[in-house]
Amino acid sequence: MIVKIMEPAGSGFPGIEYNDKKVEKGGGELMLMKNFPSFINENSSQQEVRDYLKSISKNERVKKPQFHAAISTKFREHTKEELTTIAENFMDELGYGKQPFIVIFHNDTENNHVHIVSTRVNKQTGKKIGDSYEKLKAQKALSLVMEKLYGLSTQEQIEKLLRYRYSSLKQLELLLERNGFRLSQNKNNEGALDILKNGAWEKTINTTRLGFSSPKKDSRAWQLKAIVSKYKELYSCKVFRVEDRRAQEGVLPEEKQNENWKPKIEFESELQKKLRDVFGLDVVFHCKESEPPLIEDSNKKTGSGTATARPFGYTLIDHKTGSVYKGSEIMKINELFEFTSDTIDKKLFEGLKDYNIADEASKQILIDYLKRETPDNVPKYFMLFETKKRKNKEIFGPVRSEVKQYLKTQNPKDIHIIRSEEGKYYAVHSKLHYVGELEQLIGEKDYQKFLNPAENQQQVSVTQNEKLSKELNASINYLIFQFSKSSGGSGKDPGEEERKKRRKKKNR
Repeated sequence: MIVKIMEPAGSGFPGIEYNDKKVEKGGGELMLMKNFPSFINENSSQQEVRDYLKSISKNERVKKPQFHAAISTKFREHTKEELTTIAENFMDELGYGKQPFIVIFHNDTENNHVHIVSTRVNKQTGKKIGDSYEKLKAQKALSLVMEKLYGLSTQEQIEKLLRYRYSSLKQLELLLERNGFRLSQNKNNEGALDILKNGAWEKTINTTRLGFSSPKKDSRAWQLKAIVSKYKELYSCKVFRVEDRRAQEGVLPEEKQNENWKPKIEFESELQKKLRDVFGLDVVFHCKESEPPLIEDSNKKTGSGTATARPFGYTLIDHKTGSVYKGSEIMKINELFEFTSDTIDKKLFEGLKDYNIADEASKQILIDYLKRETPDNVPKYFMLFETKKRKNKEIFGPVRSEVKQYLKTQNPKDIHIIRSEEGKYYAVHSKLHYVGELEQLIGEKDYQKFLNPAENQQQVSVTQNEKLSKELNASINYLIFQFSKSSGGSGKDPGEEERKKRRKKKNR
C-alpha cells in the first residue's frame, strides 16, 4: 500500500475534471463525497463541484489550493470499498477530515487505486492547512490507518524484528530492509540509529544495546541444510536478474539521459519462492555494483541488455525461528544455485507472479499468450512460478462473466482464448492476471457449444423448424374449423374430434 501526494494545482481544481473524465470513460467510479452541502452531491456536474471548491478557497496567499492524493494497493489486494474506507480515514489522520473531498476509484490499471481531491484552504477558518513535510506526514498517516483498520502495528513489527538473532549490524540492516524499513545514522547521537519507513521516522535504537549472537552451529542450521538439499532437487535453481526501472519512468526526459542512473537489481529463482512460501525462508543475494561483469549479453530481450554481475554470496533469513544466517553456513552458493545471464523487468515479473499458475499446462499457456502479444519480450520458462493460491470470488466472478461476454461479442480486449497442444482451450485475463481452463469458467454445456458451433447452429435450426411445423399445423386446423362453421357444418374442431376418437380406441 502506497500513497502519493500530487503537486498543488490552481484554483480551477483540475483534479476534479481529470477524475470526472475517468468516470465518463468507464475507468473510474465515484465512491464518496464528504462534507459537501446538500446541493452539491453525486448528481452535480463536475463544474458545480469545482465552483464550490473554488468558492471556499478564496485566500490570496494560497495560489494553488488543490489537494490531490492517490492511494494504491498491489494489484487487487484491496477492493474499491476497502480503499474508500482507507482514504476516508487517511484524510482524518492528515488533518483534512472536516474538509469537503471526493474519492474516486480507478480500475484502468493493474493496481486498484483511489484518487482524493480536496482544498488546502480550511473551510471553517479560511486559512491554509499546514503542508510542511507533507509527504512524510502522508506516509505516517497511512501507516496509522493500516494499523487501525488491519492491526498492522509498525512499532510491534519493529520490536519483533529486533528480537531476531543476527550476528552483525549488516544483518540487522538487511533484515529491516526486507521488511520495508531503513537504518539511518542519528544526527544527534553517534551511538544511535534511526529506523525509518518510507522516509518517516519510526524508532531510535542504541547500538550498544543490540544483542548480537551467531546461530552458526545450532540444530536449526542442520535442519535448514536438509531442507534446501531436498528442495533444490524438486524446483528450479536457475537464478535470473530482475531490474526495476520504474523510478526512471517517472522522471523528466532530460533526467532519463543520466548515465550514472542505475536500475534497482534483485535476483530471483523458483527455489527461493518455494523456500519462502513453504518454510518462511528468505534468501537474499549479495552483489557488488563495482564488480566486473561475469557475462556481457546485449541481445537479451527480456531485460536491458546490460552486463550481469554474479552474486558473491547470500543471506538466509529464517522467519520461523527468527534467525539470520550467513548463506555459506547452510550451503555454498555454487552448490545450491545455478546463475544465468537472463534478465526480466520488475514490473513484468511482479505481474507474472500474480497469475494463478496452477500447473505446467497453465504455465505453458501463459508463455504461449506472451509469445502472441509480446514476441520480443517473452520470459524464460523458469521465470514463471507455480502457485496453489486461487483467485478470490471478487476476481473470479468478473473473469467468468467477461469470458462469457467475450465468446458472444469478442469483447473485452483483456480476454484471450488459447488452445493447448493437447487440444484443450484456456482463457487468459491479462488485466486480472488469471489463467484457467475455459470449460471450468463457462460450464460443460457452453464449452461443447464453443467446440461445435456448427452443430449447435444445426440443432437450433432443427428446433426452429419443428416449432414452425407445429404452428403451421395448428393454423391449418383452425382454418378448417372456421370454414366448417361458415359452410353450415358441425363447427367442431377437427383436432378435438381426432383426440376423441383416439380416447375411445384407448378405452376399448
